[in-house]
Formats: sequence, structure tokens, C-alpha cells
Amino acid sequence: MKKQRVVRAARVEEGSSNVYADLGYANSEGMLVKAELTAKIAEIIRRKALTQTDAARILGLTQPKVSALLKGQFRGISEHRLLECLTRLGRDVHIVIKPAPRSRTNGRLTLSVA
Repeated sequence: MKKQRVVRAARVEEGSSNVYADLGYANSEGMLVKAELTAKIAEIIRRKALTQTDAARILGLTQPKVSALLKGQFRGISEHRLLECLTRLGRDVHIVIKPAPRSRTNGRLTLSVA
């Protein structure tokens, strides 16, 4: 005779649009921006079919740093450096600073990729 297992339903919570905020990281907006920049860099490297060695030469990074970036490990690399990587990959970067809506007292850091 087979044993029957009782499986409890998992509680599901809807998250925000920022996984880092959901996990309680202090600089969640900055981490999300870095993750999005890193994802775009990885996408461009894939589209251009660059090897990690070729990408490292273009980006001015070491091959191990490129490997880490492609795995989503961006700690220790500044937003400025990631933006520079995008320009080295042939992308224009446009930064816009505008007033926050009156409904918010603080500004917000977001990234839009075209």
C-alpha cells in the first residue's frame, strides 16, 4: 500500500517590481538599476556573439570580471562603470533629471532601456 502525502498550499505574496526591495536590501533602487544595466550589457554581448575575452578587451575589464557580470554578479562595479561599458559597446546613454511629482517628496531612480 502506498503512503499518501499531505502537501500544504504555499502562501504566495505578490511582490513589487523590485526584487531587491522585496528582499529588504538597503539600496534596492540602485541595485535594480545595476541589475538592469548588467542585463543589457549581457544581451549586447550575446547579440554580437562576443567571447568573454573579446568583450573584456572592448569593455576594459578582465575576462573574470566579464564572466562575473554575465552571471549577474555586479557588486564592486559602479553604475558609472556599467554605463561606460554600454558606450564601449556602441550604445548612447542619456540621463534625464526631472522634478518628482507633487505626490512624492523624494525622487526615484529608474532606468528605461530603448
